[in-house]
Amino acid sequence: MMSRSYTNLLDLASGNFPVMGQPREKKRLPRVMTVPGVISELDDDQANSVTSDAPSSAIQDRIIIVANQLPVKAKRRPDNKGWSFSWDDDSLLLQLKDGLPEEMEVLYVGSLMVDVDPIEQDDVSQLLLDKFKCVPAFLPPDILAKFYHGFCKQHLWPLFHYMLPFSANHGGRFDRSLWEGYVAANKIFSQRVIEVINPEDDYVWIHDYHLMVLPTFLRRSRMLGLEYQSKRGYIGLEYYGRTIGIKIMPVGIHMGQIRSVLSLADKEWRVSELKQQFEGKTVLLGVDDMDVFKGINLKLLAMEQMLKQHPKWEGRAVLVQITNPARGRGKDLVEIQAEIEESCKRINETFGQPGYEPIVFVDRPVSLCERFAFYTIAECAVVTAVRDGLNLTPYEYIVCRQGVSESESSSESNGPMKSMLVVSEFIGCSPSLSGAIRVNPWNIESTAEAMNEAISMADGEKQLRHEKHYRYVSTHDVAFWSRSFFQDLERACKDHFRRRCWGIGLSFGFRVVALDPNFRKLSIDHIVSVYLRSKNRAILLDYDGTVMPQTSHNKTPRAEVISIVNALSNDTKNTVFVVSGRGRESLSKWFSPCKKLGIAAEHGYFMRWSANDEWEICGQNSEFGWKQIAEPVMKLYTETTDGSNIETKESALVWHHRDADQGFGSSQAKEMLDHLESVLANEPVAVKSGQYIVEVKPQGVSKGLVAEKIFTTMTERGKQADFVLCIGDDRSDEEMFEIISSAISSGILSPNTSVFACTVGQKPSKAKYYLDDPTEVVNMLEALAEASDPDSLSDTGSEGSI
Repeated sequence: MMSRSYTNLLDLASGNFPVMGQPREKKRLPRVMTVPGVISELDDDQANSVTSDAPSSAIQDRIIIVANQLPVKAKRRPDNKGWSFSWDDDSLLLQLKDGLPEEMEVLYVGSLMVDVDPIEQDDVSQLLLDKFKCVPAFLPPDILAKFYHGFCKQHLWPLFHYMLPFSANHGGRFDRSLWEGYVAANKIFSQRVIEVINPEDDYVWIHDYHLMVLPTFLRRSRMLGLEYQSKRGYIGLEYYGRTIGIKIMPVGIHMGQIRSVLSLADKEWRVSELKQQFEGKTVLLGVDDMDVFKGINLKLLAMEQMLKQHPKWEGRAVLVQITNPARGRGKDLVEIQAEIEESCKRINETFGQPGYEPIVFVDRPVSLCERFAFYTIAECAVVTAVRDGLNLTPYEYIVCRQGVSESESSSESNGPMKSMLVVSEFIGCSPSLSGAIRVNPWNIESTAEAMNEAISMADGEKQLRHEKHYRYVSTHDVAFWSRSFFQDLERACKDHFRRRCWGIGLSFGFRVVALDPNFRKLSIDHIVSVYLRSKNRAILLDYDGTVMPQTSHNKTPRAEVISIVNALSNDTKNTVFVVSGRGRESLSKWFSPCKKLGIAAEHGYFMRWSANDEWEICGQNSEFGWKQIAEPVMKLYTETTDGSNIETKESALVWHHRDADQGFGSSQAKEMLDHLESVLANEPVAVKSGQYIVEVKPQGVSKGLVAEKIFTTMTERGKQADFVLCIGDDRSDEEMFEIISSAISSGILSPNTSVFACTVGQKPSKAKYYLDDPTEVVNMLEALAEASDPDSLSDTGSEGSI
């Protein structure tokens, strides 16, 4: 659904906030509410319209695959009347269908590589939808230029290859108009997706860096500065109640397509021709696009160095460099092309002989058949890209060297197949090729030695490496990749169907919050009625952010709070604890009028049941030598993070960054967390992050253990709690909410215990209830205090409540 709250990221990018465009048929995104108001104000019909309590079926009916370009080829008809279209068999988008369930419908959304006249666009759209199940996104020429040739190629592509603009003449500075074009193009893609999506059933798979704003338009996922966990081979980010999966999945090749090309007569004819051309020579092969990251000139310099260091290869070794036409344009490409041509000329003039040139530079489009023919006759493939994500050249080379079958390959080579690879450590497929010789392409000498080693290696070793590579490449093809991705997509989405999602915020601040369907606002009338019927009550209260606003500069509790807490703790039916991360000195001073109040300070390291009781130390370790390691690290980050400070507790160290810049503070906190975990790995401490803090505390100390101890002690004293109120606002309090379930299952609490686990604020939580802010918390506690039976109030001078 196109919500008015986030109408147009382009508006944000350009600084304009225009009126909404023409109304269109409304379509909603799956399970996302965008109506204003709080959750408790919605009636049942509205809630049911966005909730799916039952999990979806394991296999969905349709998947929408979105990419910059559709997997179709287009050409003008000879009579110039209309267009003809055909599938692009080389497209990854088409090949990945092999890994999807056979019964699944696949719909493609993307642009065409040709310019279609606006008066023809409707007819073309209908034709592509009917015949190919493709939905074209037509980009106006000005937006296309800014989107693809501008922002994608001038900013994103270099950035993702770790190339930064060092000067105005190198890499180009940020151009806001290009960003606006990028956002505008993504918006056009989003409109085409919204036109065809079935919100409750469709999966949407978005490809590549061209469309990184598209998920924001469709659903708002954002992942910066979040906590993550490693989960069975992928990273799980907890984001407002949803687990977002991130996984490194190198794509494979289409084995069927390559085998079919290898069987063609044209390929066999070209192989014979090439064998004759390079008879008696050892061929090294490079196949690259013409761009600044492929390291083509570095490869040529390494070949030159090899011929210098190993003169035996003069007249015998040939580097065939196939260069595909450039996909982008600009001054950098012109310069690199001139540099490559100059190197080829110099090397051939220096080392060439009659009938021999060490560099064969193929600077023209090469058909698939011809490329595979070159792969077949090459003794070694060399890839020296300085940065490259998707590079399938090594995979294609390995399969071509294997041939169509064992028997055919053996008959051609008079022996087992063999191959060698020299690959840059900076390409995506490098880790999967354990038998390749990996190089840093910037090191010309080591690359030259690797090339010499590859072509000098014994045939038996080449054969073993080839067999290992072929086993991997042939089993991890594009169908395997697609199938694995879809299984991960199903797993990631499975839990979403059981949750209620809410759209909150504006523009880039918009986010989707996933909440349990049973999550609701705590009714004061309801909790009071249950409170009155109960006999043994456990009341556990966090302090900061719960009864004391986080934004308050004066952290001393108001007289009203003291009075309410005192009244609750004086009720003989109640066991009341303040469970806080604060130190015992300040808590005992602030709550000194509350003689019957239990206090768990520093997350439970120190604990006492009343003002008349001694403090217990609940931690497993009382040695604090680790502070001498942790404090210098915290000081280092404090010095570089304006607005941060260190709080020194008796048992813990806490780094606060609430007053620092939000983005920088969060980044520093994440880096500090990793740093502290590393230097304290052998110490008996836990390093935790929370709301604007990073804390180091002894192991075995948590609010969850405090709650468990309170429930256990009450049960041992014959006063098993039949009413539990546990309320807090941050991650440490989630440990208390979590322990309640295990306490019921272990018998510490009765299954009939009335439990009110309550978080402060509408956010994902293990608690079933929420209140909006500390004011509502205090009002609720006041209602309980007023409901207490006067007969059960004890003399403030008597001993503890248990």
